[in-house]
Amino acid sequence: MAHIDQDDAFTLRRRNLAGGTRPLNGWGFRNETDRLTDVLLGSPAHLRHLSTSSLSRKHLREAPCNVQVAQAQHKELVSAYEHFNVKVHWLEPEVELPMQVYSRDSSVMTPYGAIITAMANWWRRGENYAAIRAYEKMGIPIYDMVTAGTFEGGDFNVIEEGCVLIGCGGARTQEEGARQVAGWFEKEGWETRIAFIDEYYVHIDLMVVPIAPKLTAVCLACTEPGIVEWLKGKGHEIIDVPFQDTMALGCNFMSVGNDRVIAPIASKSLIGQLRARGFEVAAVDMSEISKTGGGIHCMAQSLRRAA
Repeated sequence: MAHIDQDDAFTLRRRNLAGGTRPLNGWGFRNETDRLTDVLLGSPAHLRHLSTSSLSRKHLREAPCNVQVAQAQHKELVSAYEHFNVKVHWLEPEVELPMQVYSRDSSVMTPYGAIITAMANWWRRGENYAAIRAYEKMGIPIYDMVTAGTFEGGDFNVIEEGCVLIGCGGARTQEEGARQVAGWFEKEGWETRIAFIDEYYVHIDLMVVPIAPKLTAVCLACTEPGIVEWLKGKGHEIIDVPFQDTMALGCNFMSVGNDRVIAPIASKSLIGQLRARGFEVAAVDMSEISKTGGGIHCMAQSLRRAA
């Protein structure tokens, strides 16, 4: 377990309201591409296929999720993290929280502690309380809690150290919540950018996810050109993920650092391009579990990354 200084003991609001919050010593990360050492996952033990988004509704119409197969696929995902020597921490499964497997949404880890988000849909709001209990158990302090509108973790995208891209589609993350979180990080000296997206795409991490330093996967077909130019202006090379792959959550993968990635096996274009660059890719079949509306990135919350 990561070493925790006494000053970093659990608290419900660690954020310095004027900015200048000291980064944690034992948990957190500078960016989303350093070596992942600890990850928070949610169990699919009580998973149900609900009409939660455009993606889940599409599959409900065509071929609903086989939950037993989905649970088996999640075990393969856990094995991929273990293959890369990542320590897995768990949210406590609760029968009332069928979508808890998507641990990215109910909280956001930062260099300063965890943010407890504000979920948009009534059937997911209890996940926020479960996240608080999990962080208390691990001894990870809460940076702050979103109180202005709704905000979900899939819309918090650390592009590089000191720079965050915040998605705002209205249905999941409202502008009020996006601006509250952006304001916190601006006070910490971060660069922030709010990306207004169509609610069809649910969260920004459906279409933009960092791979490695200055290398980012983007679905150019559905990402606002201004965001793409902003990334390029920061020196990021873009790997385009085709629209069809993106709609199958092919751009929703997890960087585990040191040129290693966990990606859905169906994302053949991305996997091919990464392997051609020398990346080690653990390709996992997510076809059944993703019918419920999320992918690999949605199912994981980075807790600690080592530089």
